[in-house]
Amino acid sequence: MHRSTSRMRQRALTDAVCAVVGYLGVGILLVQFGSSSSWGSVAAVASGLTLVLVAALSIVRREPRFSTPADRVTLSRAVLGGGCTTLVVLAILGAVPHRSWWLVLLAIPAVLLDAVDGWVARRTGTASAQGSQLDMETDAALLLVLSVPLAFTLGPWVLAIGLMRYLFVAWSWWRPALRAPLEFSQFRRVVAAIQAVVLVTVLVPVVPVPVATVVVALGLSLLLLSFGRDAVALERRHARLANA
Repeated sequence: MHRSTSRMRQRALTDAVCAVVGYLGVGILLVQFGSSSSWGSVAAVASGLTLVLVAALSIVRREPRFSTPADRVTLSRAVLGGGCTTLVVLAILGAVPHRSWWLVLLAIPAVLLDAVDGWVARRTGTASAQGSQLDMETDAALLLVLSVPLAFTLGPWVLAIGLMRYLFVAWSWWRPALRAPLEFSQFRRVVAAIQAVVLVTVLVPVVPVPVATVVVALGLSLLLLSFGRDAVALERRHARLANA
């Protein structure tokens, strides 16, 4: 039993280290495509590394420490998200375009793998609350990263897509009812998936800005509806429990 636990802990540490090292390779490669200064390149790599480190540390800090096949898929998504972050920072610094094919090529597999980690968890019987939390945080971080370059192209309002979950969490500090766990909702899952597809689609450089504006506005409308439904449902549940 002790040997099995030790092996699990070692595997989790190995997975976390591989994610960090893998990202460093990706990040260093990406900065070669930009014309940023040395400090700009360091900032771009460090920004992406932060995203990957958060995911890796969530694995290492588990007690007991473990890592599943689904977690490895999610860590791969974090590496891709870190690469997207690097490109976004380079774009902010003016070293690369805000909408670039490199960003799209990294974002597409990161979004597609979102449907894979859950399937792997169910297929291997290794679903866990920690894995679901890591998946959700990686999703939220990726949406925020992808919304930043679009804010420079379409306007700051696009950031609402990336910030929505964080605003909901901040709102829950004042509204305890919003801290309760949400029941499963297929509508919520579909809307979340749509946001990622929308952002990746409009990041394609050849998509006209007017078309991108309409598509993102529709996506944001759905997201507002989804979060609104969840907030109302949680408030009503809280009121029923209080009355009972």
